[in-house]
Amino acid sequence: MSGGQFMVVMIVAIVMFSSIIKAKMGIRRNHRGEEYSVRDDAAVSAENHRLKGEIADLRERIQVLERVVTDTEGSLALDREIEKLRGPRA
Repeated sequence: MSGGQFMVVMIVAIVMFSSIIKAKMGIRRNHRGEEYSVRDDAAVSAENHRLKGEIADLRERIQVLERVVTDTEGSLALDREIEKLRGPRA
């Protein structure tokens, strides 16, 4: 086997080896060629659940703060400002 043939065989072996490692790790490519992980570990799932709960709590706090700010007498202008910042509703 000549040097060129050996190099081709080594390149193919390296590509196959890396493909096997990526498959074991759960790494795939999307339609744009970007790599992403498909592993759904319990830790990741628990973290997602915790973060979703935290986001819900923060949204509730924001609603309470908006209510406190806009419920005071004479704050009609502030209420309009907040509605303007929210933008058009779909």
